[in-house]
Amino acid sequence: MTEKTEPKGRPTPKRNVAGKRRTGPVAPPPTNRREAAKALRVKQAENRQRIKDGTARGDDTAMLPRDAGPVRRLVRDTVDGRRTLGWLLLPTAGVVFVANFISLSASAVAFNIWVIALLVVSIDMVLTGRKISEALKQKYPAEKRRPLVIYGLLRTTQFSRFRRPPPMVRPAGRKKA
Repeated sequence: MTEKTEPKGRPTPKRNVAGKRRTGPVAPPPTNRREAAKALRVKQAENRQRIKDGTARGDDTAMLPRDAGPVRRLVRDTVDGRRTLGWLLLPTAGVVFVANFISLSASAVAFNIWVIALLVVSIDMVLTGRKISEALKQKYPAEKRRPLVIYGLLRTTQFSRFRRPPPMVRPAGRKKA
C-alpha cells in the first residue's frame, strides 16, 4: 500500500560538517517580544522587497506562486502581446459615477455608454480567452485551462502600465521606443 520514495542519493551530513557550511555568526535570540516583532518586521520587509524586485525583473524564482512558472508567463505574454479593451471598464465606471451627480439625462447617457462598453469588453474577453486557450492547448496540453484563462482575463482589465508582473512583451503593432 505505501509507496517507497526514492533515496536522496547522498548520505545525511554529520552535525559538525553541516555546521561548517553555515556562514557568519549565529544571531542571538531576541530577549523580549518587542525585539522579536521588530526582527520579524525587518525580515518580512526584506522578503517583500525581494519579491517586488524579482517580479519587476520577471524572475520566476522571486515571484509570488500566483504568478510564477512558464505556464503563467505564457498567459501573461499572450495577454500583453495584444491590445485589449478590458481597461475601458474602470474609466467608463468613473464617467457613470460622475454623471450621476450632474443630471438625470447625463446619467442616462452615461449608463448607455456603460452598457455598450460592457458588451464590447465582453466580446473582446471571449476572443482573448479563446486565444489564451489555444496557446495553452498547443504548448501545455496537460494543464487545466479554465483557471489560467481567468488569470489572463483578469489581467486584461488592468491598465498595461499598472500590471504586476509588468509586461515583458509589447502589443502587436506598437513600435519600440
